[in-house]
Amino acid sequence: MNFSEVFKLSSQLCKFSPDGKYLASCVQYRLVVRAVDTLQILQLYTCLDQIQHVEWSADSRFILCAMYKRGLVQVWSLEQPEWHCKIDEGSAGLVASCWSPDGRHILNTTEFHLRITVWSLCTKSVSYIKHPKACQQGITFSRDGRYLALAERRDCRDHVSVFVCSDWQLLRHFDTDTQDLAGIEWAPNGCVLAAWDTCLEYKVLLYSLDGRLLSAYCAYEWSLGIKSVAWSPSSQFLAVGSYDGKVRVLNHVTWKVITEFGHPATINDPKIVVYKEAEKSPRRAPGRPACPPPRAAESQYDIASVPVSLQTLKPAADRANPRIGVGVLAFSPDSYFLATRNDNIPNAVWIWDVQKLRLFVVLEQLSPVRTFQWDPRQPRLAICTGAGSVYLWSPAGCVSVQVPGEGDFQVLSLCWHLSGDSLALLSKDHFCLCFLEAEAGVRTAFGQPDDRT
Repeated sequence: MNFSEVFKLSSQLCKFSPDGKYLASCVQYRLVVRAVDTLQILQLYTCLDQIQHVEWSADSRFILCAMYKRGLVQVWSLEQPEWHCKIDEGSAGLVASCWSPDGRHILNTTEFHLRITVWSLCTKSVSYIKHPKACQQGITFSRDGRYLALAERRDCRDHVSVFVCSDWQLLRHFDTDTQDLAGIEWAPNGCVLAAWDTCLEYKVLLYSLDGRLLSAYCAYEWSLGIKSVAWSPSSQFLAVGSYDGKVRVLNHVTWKVITEFGHPATINDPKIVVYKEAEKSPRRAPGRPACPPPRAAESQYDIASVPVSLQTLKPAADRANPRIGVGVLAFSPDSYFLATRNDNIPNAVWIWDVQKLRLFVVLEQLSPVRTFQWDPRQPRLAICTGAGSVYLWSPAGCVSVQVPGEGDFQVLSLCWHLSGDSLALLSKDHFCLCFLEAEAGVRTAFGQPDDRT
């Protein structure tokens, strides 16, 4: 495993292009585009204010920079650096901006969610979509890029509108049986739309493309409900994380629950492998006094013997958004594994075997888990905790690797390259690339029993 040099970064804005050739990063009001293979700067763009959001078009030919404070969006072309576009929303303001799947339209959401403006880069035409709902995930495109589903709020009721992305014509409009719609998401195959209610009302609704209600699911009542939702890449499963600390997995045939995954504070099953992160003992020559390390100590994984008691967090019951329940869900790209984090056991990552419907591995870190992300090509999970290391798990084992360099590089976030050969590690003010070895090297690093620490 190798690391690049460290580069400056602002607001953790760093994105690989969809074709995998470029890497965009932001430093205050400057946008830097590098070649992934050499990390040489290809283009340097200067925006009118500090960049708050950056996003590539689907074909990697354009890149969008949003400056929400100014109500501005600037678009840059990689093929024609002299070409640029500026969109000013004026007094309407700007709270969100994104590309359409064709990479030639931009959707801007105005302040107070009064409307969504669709700007065409080709014809310079403008379209408006009224009544967008302010919620966690109110806009979602189908994987094939043909349809847009939008959550709406009209006359104190929730609705969903489905638009055709080619001409932005309304295809279907239907109301949802929800108190306060929290989010919507297409299944990867684009055949089913999942909608879920506010955390105060446990309800998941499944709709067909023509707006028919296929199924409705409610696990319990009179308690905090849904916290996270994730489709499997195969569209066969819908995982619903709840405030009661359980994940319920629905199947795509009957839309009934096929299993419930709990997150107990104590692991008693000897078949479950529990990896505990531990600090490495510093090596020193005999007779020499111990010196404090200049940076954070390196760590390793030890296999713990059951029963294992995990570190739990007692949430504040008198505050909003308590730190309880399953807050993060992610399926592996082959749909074989599901990774979860239960927010009141913040240091642990749970990895479930979806084929056998059982807990497979638990990784307990020294610090609370900030985020994790699957390798796009294989079942390999990258984890970061805000420490100076990046953690990788595969079915063959796991490893902790400290980021080299001067000072303490705290990994706050990460993102994979689409090839799975590298990933970007982001700190507060810097980023670097971590290059993983070839397949044979990966087997050497993960595959030997002695290396599973």
